[in-house]
Amino acid sequence: MKKIFALALVLAVAFCSFAYAESDLEYVKAKGVLVVGITDFQPMDYKNEKGEWIGFDADLANAFAASLGVKAEFQEIEWNNKILELNGKNIDCVWNGMTLTAEVLSSMECSKPYCNNAQIVVVPADKAENYKTVESLKDLTFAVEHGSAGDEVAKAQGFKVVEVQDQASALMEVASGSSNGAIIDSLMAAAMVGPGTGYENLTYTIGLNSEEYGVGFRKGSDLAAALNEFFAKGYEDGSIQKVAETYKIQAALIKGK
Repeated sequence: MKKIFALALVLAVAFCSFAYAESDLEYVKAKGVLVVGITDFQPMDYKNEKGEWIGFDADLANAFAASLGVKAEFQEIEWNNKILELNGKNIDCVWNGMTLTAEVLSSMECSKPYCNNAQIVVVPADKAENYKTVESLKDLTFAVEHGSAGDEVAKAQGFKVVEVQDQASALMEVASGSSNGAIIDSLMAAAMVGPGTGYENLTYTIGLNSEEYGVGFRKGSDLAAALNEFFAKGYEDGSIQKVAETYKIQAALIKGK
């Protein structure tokens, strides 16, 4: 009788594992947690004075998780390893101002775009007048987040790069004089660079491209469709616009695409 019970238990576990493998949504609901892969990236994901993750993406991730009946758990990742982290189920999504590049779109199940962005050049404010064209940047060394859209754009332009862990580290490289400039997301530059910020002596000059943000899940995941529905409802009731206003990024929102 014990053997029969043990066999039944093994089969039940195997069946549940198979079912959850078929549905990311059910997998997340079963464990009660949506693990969100992020980096420290103001105004999308960053910590407040209490050590809590806040930001436009963090707030929406919390709200989306609540809509599923689970909690959001934020996990910092090496950006260049985001696809490995996702496929290894160390995280359930990448929600961190992620540019929808060809690599991302081919490797992940992505939400509809929700924010416009650009890769932008950041340099010391007292040298900004010298760097207003792409040609003027050719002899500079740029700090870029390894594996990021900024990294990709810099290399496509033939710039010399120093690859660092995240975009915040790229700004530190410029502030310390270790690099001539940084190439980071325009939304981050607007929040962290210039008068009234922690980098008052830096400024941003030219944009190098235009791009869109999306949220990435495992390939074939049904969580992407669930998030698209959440976005649609949020735009309809105005809750997404309200969060965007909190972080001053309402002009970058993409609605109803």
